[in-house]
Amino acid sequence: MKVFKTLFLLVSGIILISCNQKTSTEENSTVYLVGDSTVKNGQGDGAGGLWGWGDYIGQFLDTSQVKVENHALGGTSSRTFQSKGLWEPVKEDLKKGDYVLIQFGHNDAGPINDDFRARGTIKGVGDESEEIDNMLTGEHEIVHSYGWYIRKLIKDAKEKGATPVVMSPIPRNRWENGEVPRNDKSYGGWAKQVAEEENVTFIDLNEKMASALEEKGEKKVTGVYFYERDHTHTSAKGAALAASLISKGLKESDNSLKHHLLEDPKISLPSKKNVFLIGDSTVANNGDEQAVGWGVAIPKYFDSTRVNVINKARGGRSSRTFRNEGLWKKVKDSLKKGDYVLMQFGHNDGGDVTKPKHRASLKGMSDSIQEVTKPDGSKEEIHTYGWYMKKYISEAKEKGAIPIIFSHIPRNRWNNGKVERVDNSYGKWAKEAAQEENALFIDLNDSVANKYEEMGPEKVAKFFPKDHTHTNIDGAELNALTIAETLKQVKATGIRGYIFIPKEKK
Repeated sequence: MKVFKTLFLLVSGIILISCNQKTSTEENSTVYLVGDSTVKNGQGDGAGGLWGWGDYIGQFLDTSQVKVENHALGGTSSRTFQSKGLWEPVKEDLKKGDYVLIQFGHNDAGPINDDFRARGTIKGVGDESEEIDNMLTGEHEIVHSYGWYIRKLIKDAKEKGATPVVMSPIPRNRWENGEVPRNDKSYGGWAKQVAEEENVTFIDLNEKMASALEEKGEKKVTGVYFYERDHTHTSAKGAALAASLISKGLKESDNSLKHHLLEDPKISLPSKKNVFLIGDSTVANNGDEQAVGWGVAIPKYFDSTRVNVINKARGGRSSRTFRNEGLWKKVKDSLKKGDYVLMQFGHNDGGDVTKPKHRASLKGMSDSIQEVTKPDGSKEEIHTYGWYMKKYISEAKEKGAIPIIFSHIPRNRWNNGKVERVDNSYGKWAKEAAQEENALFIDLNDSVANKYEEMGPEKVAKFFPKDHTHTNIDGAELNALTIAETLKQVKATGIRGYIFIPKEKK
């Protein structure tokens, strides 16, 4: 009996050690993604605000059990993903227990042979083929149907012991009578047919997403899940929506990948950057229809899904008082790395520094200081306009923010058919401050003045119902559009990627 007990314990120990060794060396399954730019846009870093659902599907999966590898490439079709050799390394790495999520179709409708992309496939799921001498690659090639290429991906994956999942392509943001057109009669339908014939999981992502978009309505979709400028590629929210619908489709299926889905996924979208505006009443929201700052109109030109425009400009302030009153400190304390600070001062900086409003700054760029006694008996050291501007720039940069300096908008003052410029005073000093602190300067004064001169004094006068300094909303719109157009041309700061100008404005 004692011998039997000893043998039992010995065998149990060996089994336990064997099981532990298997657990410690066993590789997790990998979920491979293959597809086009709607699965991974660009480098998958959200450039231009565009993302693929492959960038978010991992947030719905338990990555302690499976890992995700996104091999999708923008511009590819079911044919070129394979002919370019992109499928081969995926196939080589596949092992039993892995998964392959497949979505193609957006690029398959193009020409079969041309000298531009040559990525089209024969429509349908048949075995017909076409021999070509590829005008783009110079190679002889046999082109097959869309269904043939999808079927090949499925069979290759199965041969390696992996589990394929086929998706219909996400819908485009095109609307007809309040509805999003489906692709169930073309690539979506062909993808479904092949999946059913090969007995693999099919998720009708096109139908699921189109229905979800219709529930929200076109006005709530465009600008949030898609951009007005692009009806095919999704924003981060659109990509996350598509990924959530794939997760839902897996839950509804008998595919074993459903067991690796998180019960309560926490979806993390990219954090928004802040664009702070500082300046005077020509920037601020003054609550006055006859004195509207351009900061009121500028948000419409920024991508609201990735940027918060925060207008901290205040009427009546100069470069001196915006700082001395603590308004700048509140902005500075809120800044984080990668934020932007758009600044415009100058309208209120002129005059005598000792006068009652106590807002004028010393003229120029020097380090000169003048001490003044204010009505309450307190003393203040007054610096030059250039000194204050350089302080704003350097302190913004210390917080990791990106300062952009504007010369102030022109007043409605004319001389011999020309709008009065400030290129020998505050415009000049703003530019010099930017140059000395290595920051971007935009001559807004000159850009807007040029537009005024094209329009003529009579039309421009309508922008200034109150005085020669403050514009109404139409004038603010023109100023904001001028800023957006200029920023859209700027490469250095990265801000151009957050700006969109509608076609009717161009």
